[in-house]
Amino acid sequence: MMFNDNATPTLIGSTGDSLREAFGRSLVALADEFPEMVVLDADVAGGTGAHHFRAAHPERFFQFGIAEQNMVSAAAGMAAAGLLPVATTFAVFHLRALEQARLSVAYARRNVKLVASHPGLDVGPDAGSAQALEDLAAFRAIPGMIVLSPSDPDEMLHAVRAMLVYNGPVYMRTGRSPAKRVPELADAFELGHGRIVRGGDDLTIVACGVEVARAVQAAEHLKTQNIQARVVAMSTVKPIDRELLERCAEETRCLVVAEDHNVHGGLGGAVAEAIAALRPVPIEFVGVFDTFGESGEPDELAAKYRIDAPAIVEAAIRSAGRK
Repeated sequence: MMFNDNATPTLIGSTGDSLREAFGRSLVALADEFPEMVVLDADVAGGTGAHHFRAAHPERFFQFGIAEQNMVSAAAGMAAAGLLPVATTFAVFHLRALEQARLSVAYARRNVKLVASHPGLDVGPDAGSAQALEDLAAFRAIPGMIVLSPSDPDEMLHAVRAMLVYNGPVYMRTGRSPAKRVPELADAFELGHGRIVRGGDDLTIVACGVEVARAVQAAEHLKTQNIQARVVAMSTVKPIDRELLERCAEETRCLVVAEDHNVHGGLGGAVAEAIAALRPVPIEFVGVFDTFGESGEPDELAAKYRIDAPAIVEAAIRSAGRK
């Protein structure tokens, strides 16, 4: 059953610098610009950042309880009636509603936005059952579905606006833990385009989400070894920016792809597919190698599962050595 819920939010993020909190604040900032926007929640508004919108616009907020399939189906119906629904829950719970996302949203080409917090090892202590490491692959495979993974709290506002302007289904990741800022991403976002946030001619590191800040950190370390690494924030995973990838492959002749996701089917798969068709060069993949995570702090897990900055440095040296 659908009902408005003005109760005190639970699970509220402890930091204002997380991607999920930036997402929630962006909804409020854009509410007047998009008066047809409504926000749908599956009993986790405090954990997704949607509590900001609930407090500001309770009449446009709809609580579905723990019924994600119903929420996504209702979102499709609302879109058919002319509303602009943003359906929010944790990434693993969006996977629960994958059939509805495929048929009710994408197949019917409804203007629905599916926004997922708590992706990847960034979830931290909630452990493997809550750490979605396959969501980018699953939603990237749905025909017509745009897939976004913004990388910086300031970029989030621009990404949310671009998502709302686009007429069609979108899946977007946010993030649970504090996000390091990447100043080069603060001023703009263009759907379908990556951005070079650090220059370099020896190799290219392509990253999304929390891995962009780690890629910048890795590039700074590589510079001390006289390796000039270019860093690309590929915040649109689908459609991938093929033109930028081809240019980077031509100019630097080797790549590293870094993501908080299974190495199968996510950003790495998208980059490899594009590069194989355009300009084949050596590629090294930094991601979770086909295993579930465990409980721990995000930085601890990143180190254990080899998606931290030192792992990117090692992959960069391997890739450069394969030129």
